[in-house]
Amino acid sequence: MLSEQSVPVVRATLPAVGAAIGDIADVFYRKLFDAHPDLLRNLFNRGNQANGEQQRALAGSIAAFAGMLLEHPDERADVMLSRISHKHASLGITPDQYTIVHENIMAAIVDVLGDAVTPEVARAWDEVYWLMANALIALEARLYAETGVEAGDVWRPMEIVDRVEESADAVSLVLRPADDRAQAPFRPGQYIGVQVELPDGARQIRQYSLSAAPGRPDLRITVKRVRGGGLPDGEVSSWLHANARKGDVLTTSAPFGDLGLVEHDGPLLLASAGIGVTPMLAMLDHLAAAGATRPVTVVHADRTPDDHAHRQEQLDLVRALPDARLHLWYEEPGDRATEASTGRADLSGIDLPENLTVYLCGPVPFMRAVRGDLLRRGVPAEAVHYEVFGPDLWLGQQ
Repeated sequence: MLSEQSVPVVRATLPAVGAAIGDIADVFYRKLFDAHPDLLRNLFNRGNQANGEQQRALAGSIAAFAGMLLEHPDERADVMLSRISHKHASLGITPDQYTIVHENIMAAIVDVLGDAVTPEVARAWDEVYWLMANALIALEARLYAETGVEAGDVWRPMEIVDRVEESADAVSLVLRPADDRAQAPFRPGQYIGVQVELPDGARQIRQYSLSAAPGRPDLRITVKRVRGGGLPDGEVSSWLHANARKGDVLTTSAPFGDLGLVEHDGPLLLASAGIGVTPMLAMLDHLAAAGATRPVTVVHADRTPDDHAHRQEQLDLVRALPDARLHLWYEEPGDRATEASTGRADLSGIDLPENLTVYLCGPVPFMRAVRGDLLRRGVPAEAVHYEVFGPDLWLGQQ
C-alpha cells in the first residue's frame, strides 16, 4: 500500500505523469542504453525497442500499477505482476538490475516533467516504483527457488534432436538436455527463453511456448518466422529458421509462464489464433495423455489451412478426447477446410457451460474481441486467462 502522505500526491500527479508516460519511457530507455549498452544487445528485445512496443508496455504497466494502488489499495496486482515476473525470470533478471532501472526512470521523470517534480512528488513516485519493484523481486525469487536455481541462473544447453517444418513460416524444434541435469518440469501452457548469438555478436532472447505435454525426456517449441511487413524481420525467429539444425545446441531458460493449465474437472475453452495454437497444443496433449474426460471446447482461427501450424496434430488431439469439440475459422478456407467457417472467429453460436475456465492465446485484437464477447455472455473475468507473445500491450486495457 502507498503511505498516507504519498496517496494524495500520486493522485494529484497521476494525470500529468500518465499523459507524459510515453515520453518518460522513451527518455528512460535512451538513458538506460546510453549507460548500459549491453542491456540492449543482450537482454532487451531490439525489435520491440525499434517499433516502440516495449516503451508502450512499460508505460502501461507503470500507469496501471499506480492506478491500482489508488483505486484498490487493499488488493494486490497479482495478475499483472505474475505475468511480468514470469517473463523476467525467463530472462534471468536479478534484483540489482532494478536499482539500475530505478536510477534511470526517476531521472527520466525529472527530465520530462521538469520543475513539477518537487521533492515531495519525487518521493511519492519513488515509493510507487519500489512497491512494484520489490513485489516483482519477491515473486521472481520464489520462481527461482521453485525452479531450484540461483537468482538469474536459468540458462542451460539443449540439443536439437529433431526439426520439423510445420508450415511455410513455422518450424518445430525438439530439444533435449545437453548436460547431465534432469529435465525441468513445467505446466502445459508455459514457455522457455531461447538465447541466440546474432551475426553482430549480440545475444538476443525470445520466449517460445512449449508445444507438447510435459513428462517426456524432450521439450518442443514451435517458432514462427516474424516478418516485419515494412519493418525489419524478427531477429531471433529468422536466425532459428535459417540456422537451427538437428545436432545444434541452443541456450535456453528453465520453463516459466503463468498460463499453466489448472487441474480440475470443470469445462475448458481453449481459444487461439495463428501461432497462439502452441500452448493450447501442450494443454490438449496433456489432457489426452491423462485420459481426461472433462468437456473441452477448442477454437482456432488462422489465415488459411496451410498457415495453421500443427493442424493435423490439433485435429487428432481433439479426436482423442471423449468430450471435446473443435471450431475452426479461416479467412481463406480453400478446399482443405470443409468443416471450417470462413472469416474471423465468432463464438456467438458456441454453447458456454457454467464454471467455464478459458485460456486465450493469439494476437491482442483477437484476444480482446474474444474476451469481450465472453464477458458479455456472463463468463467471469477471473476465469479468462491469456498469454501475449511479446510485450504485454494489454496491460491497463482490460
